[in-house]
Amino acid sequence: MDPQRLRAILEDVQAGRATVDQTMQQLRELPFRELDFAHVDTHRHLRTGFPEVVLGDGKTPEQISAILVELARGGATVFATRVTAAAAALVVPAVPEARYLPIPRVVVVGPTPAPDRGRGVIAVVSAGTSDVPVAEEAALTAELSGNRVERIFDVGVAGLHRLIAHRETIAAAEIVIVVAGMEGALPSVVGGLFARPVIAVPTSVGYGASLGGIAALLSMLNSCAAGVAVVNIDNGFGAVRMAAMLTRKREP
Repeated sequence: MDPQRLRAILEDVQAGRATVDQTMQQLRELPFRELDFAHVDTHRHLRTGFPEVVLGDGKTPEQISAILVELARGGATVFATRVTAAAAALVVPAVPEARYLPIPRVVVVGPTPAPDRGRGVIAVVSAGTSDVPVAEEAALTAELSGNRVERIFDVGVAGLHRLIAHRETIAAAEIVIVVAGMEGALPSVVGGLFARPVIAVPTSVGYGASLGGIAALLSMLNSCAAGVAVVNIDNGFGAVRMAAMLTRKREP
């Protein structure tokens, strides 16, 4: 349930616009709703400030649709990641207000919130165009978290002049998310050039010895630049949820 919606419910009781029994009916399914195949966590937004996100991998279109419908009843914008185009063709018609974004492979239900929940800007930087799907997952997650985002794509170490051309934008960011495959060198470069915290995201982009992103992961974990933290392979979502929590404005 969205915190603003919960506050409105409580204010209705206080003002006499709703009875205790009516309110109990609305709250009865907190903190989760039980489906045949899932326990949908409707309480997560209240606990963590962000709703449960559906991982599309391994789920049928019908399961994705049912979970999104239940989550959307709470009033917050919700989404599912790693949704194939074929699955999205079945999910979008089944879920009111759903839309599919093919590059990050995400189904979103509801509007994008105002970018006023975080301090400053989260910069999302990708080494190559092949890394853009993971980088775009990260950027979209940042926007749905209520953050301002700057996208800087295809500025890898094979042509560092491309990165330097964006130095003012990167230097002004609150946190920099750096997404890279192959040898995974870009986070070290960014960490060594700019006095900004870097969250590195290795991707599964690369040839044989990249080992599906393990080479990039190990390179990032062994970075000689201070201030570089690393998430799992292809985990743009996880990187930005960490960044969004670190930059989140405190409630008055």
